Amino acid sequence: MPEKPPSLPNWVFPPPEGFVAEDLDRIPELPAHTELIDGSLVFVSPQRDFHTSALYLLEKALRGSAPSDHRVRREMSVRLSATQRPEPDLIILGPGARIQPDATFYDGDDLVLAVEVVAPASKVRDRERKPLLYASAGVPHFWRVEDQEHQLMVCVYELDPATKTYVITGIFHDRLKVSVPFAIDIDLTEIGQL
Repeated sequence: MPEKPPSLPNWVFPPPEGFVAEDLDRIPELPAHTELIDGSLVFVSPQRDFHTSALYLLEKALRGSAPSDHRVRREMSVRLSATQRPEPDLIILGPGARIQPDATFYDGDDLVLAVEVVAPASKVRDRERKPLLYASAGVPHFWRVEDQEHQLMVCVYELDPATKTYVITGIFHDRLKVSVPFAIDIDLTEIGQL
């Protein structure tokens, strides 16, 4: 007699109006790092070593550069609207951010910078959809990090407040040196030593 397939959890079937941001905290046994994009659940693929190394390098540098009234967080979701709760790879929270030890997400208006390290399985989301969401929510700075032959390429964007769109301010390969949102100087070639 064939084995009965396991029953699927209820959350596999979205409600007709889609999921909302609060659902990520209420759904039992939801896979870690699940995002909400346009009311749909998005599951994260396994990370490559390059992705982890890039995050380590950037997080360490940002923590060392950030003013004392800013906070760096890794892989925390951000509530941008009722149906948008992405999980940037790194974020910087500005002064006045509501930081609580039991928080499962931050509000988009608390962000100063969102960073996405592009992964093969999420290229379209990381390059196209998420930047639009962050810009629409008014996040002032966005970095897109790419793997270029196992070296870092960081595309730096700043929000044009009049159009609520990002404008590229630089593409960095060996060294990332910017003055906003605060003075940052990162040797990107260090990824080869991690």
